Amino acid sequence: CPHIGEEIWSQLGHDNTIAYEKWPEYDEEATKDDEIEIAVQVNGKVKGKLMVAADEDEASVKAKGEALDNVAAAMAGKTVVKEIYIKGRILNIVVK
Repeated sequence: CPHIGEEIWSQLGHDNTIAYEKWPEYDEEATKDDEIEIAVQVNGKVKGKLMVAADEDEASVKAKGEALDNVAAAMAGKTVVKEIYIKGRILNIVVK
């Protein structure tokens, strides 16, 4: 594998060997996701998944989660006892 790497490097127009090049710098910001997938549960049972911005606020996530068809159907005619939101992971709506 190193042989083909050297050949490609020279074909790209570089004069010196690839062995003397610096490694690229690691950028943690480049590895962060802009959007994340959140599981939405009603009484502990998954009713849907939701794509939200990584920095979206709790109220917005709850509103979007409650608007999902399966979630709305599971909540129909019931009162919300508690809403549990773990940022970036899960939204659980407890109804009675």
